[in-house]
Amino acid sequence: MEIALQLTKQPKQKPTDESNLGFGKKFTDHMFIMDYSTEKGWYDPRIVPYGPIELDPSTMVLHYGQAIFEGLKAYRKSDGEILLFRPEKNMERINQSNERLCIPPIDVDFCIKVLKTFVDVERDWVPSSKGTSLYLRPFIIATDAFLGIHPSHTYKFIIIASPSGQYYPEGVNPVKIWVETKYVRAVRGGVGASKTAGNYAASLKAQQEAEDAKYTQVLWLDGVERKYIEEVGTMNVFFVIDGEVITPMLQGSILPGITRMSVIELLKHRGIKITERVISIDEVYEAHAAGKLDEVFGTGTAAVISPIGELNRGGNRITINNNKTGPIAQMLYDNITGIQRGEIPDTFGWTQKV
Repeated sequence: MEIALQLTKQPKQKPTDESNLGFGKKFTDHMFIMDYSTEKGWYDPRIVPYGPIELDPSTMVLHYGQAIFEGLKAYRKSDGEILLFRPEKNMERINQSNERLCIPPIDVDFCIKVLKTFVDVERDWVPSSKGTSLYLRPFIIATDAFLGIHPSHTYKFIIIASPSGQYYPEGVNPVKIWVETKYVRAVRGGVGASKTAGNYAASLKAQQEAEDAKYTQVLWLDGVERKYIEEVGTMNVFFVIDGEVITPMLQGSILPGITRMSVIELLKHRGIKITERVISIDEVYEAHAAGKLDEVFGTGTAAVISPIGELNRGGNRITINNNKTGPIAQMLYDNITGIQRGEIPDTFGWTQKV
């Protein structure tokens, strides 16, 4: 399919202060849209001026939440060249989410072409300062105008973009995390492993209460026994215990993160022991009491690597590594962001040029 291009006649003022971008607050001049019907399949791919989309009040996504999304970034090198980080993995994960939500699959290779074309159109929006990027948000929504409960027959695949700075105001400094003991987010057999809107709606109450208590994010425990660690709201989580890096294994209730995957591959490449297994919150607290909890950090597209300096479980607070960034988290951050920005050689083949 050819991608139609309609450029805006009213370009927006681009940010002049890249130190104050925030995250997901400003949006570029254009968006990508592609439609689906059972008769045509995916059709009419186009880049058009950014603006509202019109939906019937009965549109199914508004009532039943049949929607998935992704998040990835475009980075500007010092020479002006623009790189994407493992975009094929995001497009593959879209199809994993699609399958669970009964949404028709996309063509991965075509959608990588779409991403590159879209970023090329918006290349002047890609910031250049350290810690900044052009955040890309592909998403798919069900668009049938019907109030019966079944998978939609029509969809829209949309990509929008936002020049962004650090996701957390703390940047790469340690964040405080609230261990959630009252609410649950997902269970095995549910949609926890899919990047779907409902997962995040289910997390809002706990996130609000954590923020009210002055904590940055929530650490979710399993939805059955409420003792096994799953993930942080926007990140997978890693624990360094007595020199070994441990992360919860993928069992269908947590998101298989692209940054998580990259961290595991990088640790193995460096010869650092990394184990994917079940780990309980009790084990973490016991390791801290024994002086063996060296580091805790989260990984995700938005934050990349986010050190965790404090955990609070029902008022039982522990401080990790004197609330400082540990050496493994720092090494991972330096290497992954260095590859993303083209500052160090990409020996893994993770980046693609726009």
